[in-house]
Order: sequence, then C-alpha cells, then structure tokens
Amino acid sequence: MADTVSDFFNVTLAEKIGPDLVASVGAIFRFDIEGAGTWVVDLKNEGKVTQGEGDADCVIGSDAASWAQLVENPSSAIALFMDGKITASDFGLATKLQEILA
Repeated sequence: MADTVSDFFNVTLAEKIGPDLVASVGAIFRFDIEGAGTWVVDLKNEGKVTQGEGDADCVIGSDAASWAQLVENPSSAIALFMDGKITASDFGLATKLQEILA
C-alpha cells in the first residue's frame, strides 16, 4: 500500500503539476498518510512535490487504505471526510483536491 501512495505523489501527481494547476489551486498542501509517509505539494509557488515535513496552508491526514480509496474514486471524498477517515486543517482548501485528483 505504501508503494502505491508513494507512486501517486512521486510519479502521477508530479506529472500533473504545471503552471495551470498552480494558478488554479494557489495553496501548499501537506499530506500525512499514516503508514506511507508525508508529502508536501506546493501548488502556490514552485509547483513541486517533496517528501517530508514542511509548512502548508492545508494539512490532509489519512491512513493509507483510505487515501488509496480516495485516489481510485475521488467522488468518495465527502463520505471519507464525513466518516473521519480523511481530515483537513482547512476544509475550503481541501475542496481543491478535486483539481489535484482529477
């Protein structure tokens, strides 16, 4: 499961990031995925993904299984948030995850 999460951040998401996504989202996210790692996704300044801790406008927390479910089925986001399986420090910014996951 950790390899799948790592592949999402280091390969899939890294390939999606471009000037349009940075301009559209305009925030820095930190994803704390229990059992898989921590990534910072800068969609405000540099448009890059780095593994490890860092400052963020919004911190998303999840376990690896719930995160994998979200990536496979982005429409499950609201149910996962409502069930407490995914948390966000700023729900307004968290809604921009649709742009990241699309």
